[in-house]
Amino acid sequence: MSGASFSDLRARFLSALVMIAIGATAIFLGGVVFAVLAVVLSGLMGWELYRMMQPEAPEGRAEAHGLAAAILVAVFTYTLGGFLSLAALVLGAVLLAIRMPRDRQIFGAYMLLILLAGHGLILLREGYGLVFVLWLVSIVIASDVAGYFAGRIFGGPKFWPKVSPKKTWSGTVAGWICALAVGAGFAAWQGWAWTVIPASAVLALAGQLGDIAESAIKRRMGVKDSSNLIPGHGGVLDRFDALIAVSALALVLALAGAFAGLTG
Repeated sequence: MSGASFSDLRARFLSALVMIAIGATAIFLGGVVFAVLAVVLSGLMGWELYRMMQPEAPEGRAEAHGLAAAILVAVFTYTLGGFLSLAALVLGAVLLAIRMPRDRQIFGAYMLLILLAGHGLILLREGYGLVFVLWLVSIVIASDVAGYFAGRIFGGPKFWPKVSPKKTWSGTVAGWICALAVGAGFAAWQGWAWTVIPASAVLALAGQLGDIAESAIKRRMGVKDSSNLIPGHGGVLDRFDALIAVSALALVLALAGAFAGLTG
């Protein structure tokens, strides 16, 4: 057993309770309440991304990019549909990235991920319902918790040390196993097709890669956290980097018809 470090556990736990309370209420209520939360989170993540990548930018520039991200999600979610919305969001991310003095491709790609996630969360909640979104969130939580504890208790070889030095293979595999368990649980509870089980592991992997992608940006920019908005967790991106990747992939899969028989 490696030397476990749980010094930040209390702050993480209390912050997680607050986030779970807010998120669970919004997911349950759906509609405008959930949409507003998704739009606000998109804006905060857009602000954090620009702030990380352009710390020397004039005051107000990061806030403007965050506001732009929120507006793009809000507008194109309710004015366009299907792949037209995706095309519009791609264009929006490109336009925001064009004026970046450096790392335009990185900024544009991650901003697009944020926009797709916000857009996807709203559409998936409206189109597939409460339980479907709970499934996605449960995958992220189970994978994250399993990875946190397994990585600190068992340690072992690093998953991708050059990019994310804290992430271990033990934590990564534990995340996959718990995601499979989540899929099995929802399949049994809701009578969903068995394919929800491997789909859960695929989405968990997407979430882990989302975490790694954000870690790579932070290492490139030389920052520890995307911001200090959430005690024990850093910023909104630090906490929701996995969820945005899961949501973006789930959106694309849904538009491609991959879930047509999944929940039937």
